[in-house]
Amino acid sequence: MPAVLAVAVPAAAQNVPIDTRVDRLEKEMRAVQRKVFPAGAPIEAEVTRPAAPAVVPGSPASTPLADLTARVGALESQLASMTGQVEENSYKLRQLEEAFNRYKAETDSRLSQQQAQVQPQEPPAVRPTVSAPIAATDPASAKPAPARPAAAKPAPAPAASEARKAAVAAIEKPDTGDAANDAYTYGFRLWDAKFYPEAQAQLKATVDQYGSSSVASRAQNLLGRAYLDEGKPALASVAFYENYQKRPRGDRAADSLAWLGEALIQLKKPADACKVYAELEQVYGESLSASLRTMMDKGKAKAQCS
Repeated sequence: MPAVLAVAVPAAAQNVPIDTRVDRLEKEMRAVQRKVFPAGAPIEAEVTRPAAPAVVPGSPASTPLADLTARVGALESQLASMTGQVEENSYKLRQLEEAFNRYKAETDSRLSQQQAQVQPQEPPAVRPTVSAPIAATDPASAKPAPARPAAAKPAPAPAASEARKAAVAAIEKPDTGDAANDAYTYGFRLWDAKFYPEAQAQLKATVDQYGSSSVASRAQNLLGRAYLDEGKPALASVAFYENYQKRPRGDRAADSLAWLGEALIQLKKPADACKVYAELEQVYGESLSASLRTMMDKGKAKAQCS
């Protein structure tokens, strides 16, 4: 460790003007302050005024210049002690940094060695086992294996489409003079023949064109049935609800509520289905047909309505 810096006051300093010594002392004090307090925190020198000696009667009194010189000398001595302490702290800090760097290097080296030791080895390649074919006991009796029949190719889409078109065209379109009823009847015949997409298109057109007639309630309800039979309960629930909401006094309004409960059960919404059945009972309770009441009771049991 370097020796502590000591600033001694030479004898020649007694001949230096007091103002020069004070200026130099202030500069050195600010330099030490910047090193000890980088943030600029001020320090105050703990310099106490030397106790005035007892004045013996008859002795000459000290001059103000002598008192100031004594104070400056004490301040220079304290500055020397502080400077030495700063150098000692800097030396210890460098020792700590060097020790930490050595520790970090040793730790990194040990970790690298451990990772190299635990690195997984590449597993040996596994050869696939192939079972040998069983040889025939009599080579003469061995017969070649029959050729596998070629997989049947699906019928081309155009042919299937043409066949469906022909089947749909075979459905007779009624012509009784009542256009609205004929449109609904044709949609019913398509639904009954299980041509669900074609029935849905026909029933939608019927509702759009004859929405203000009595046929609209039956067409909208059957549209929901076509969706439900095709396995589309979400679309079916929309069709049923719209029919009940727009035509609460229509021919199939009660039917749509009953089938709406069934669609909600298929959508795994039993609580909503119970609400629908409660609405059905409240609005159409006395006028419900026996078939709709039976359907409602079965739906309540499936939805576990209270």
